[in-house]
Amino acid sequence: PEDQADKLLLASWGLPKAVLEKYQSLGVVQMFEWQAECLMLGQVLEGKNLVYSAPTSAGKTLVAELLILKRVLETRKKALLILPFISVAKEKKRYLQ
Repeated sequence: PEDQADKLLLASWGLPKAVLEKYQSLGVVQMFEWQAECLMLGQVLEGKNLVYSAPTSAGKTLVAELLILKRVLETRKKALLILPFISVAKEKKRYLQ
């Protein structure tokens, strides 16, 4: 985002309106400071690697989703999201559709 003050707002990251509306319907309109920092590290938005760690339920998935969504939308290529359990994979499939 151009304005550092808005970096926590999902709307500042160039996501399509439909994606923003879906997140908003789930109560997600902004990120934590550490999530925005992950997205701004180096060239991660251009497809470079990112390794990050946070406690359970801290919001790691949102970082991964935003990186995947931006990359897929910008490059028009597919992405592979690997999840640990079938139930989680099914839940994420419904969520991302």
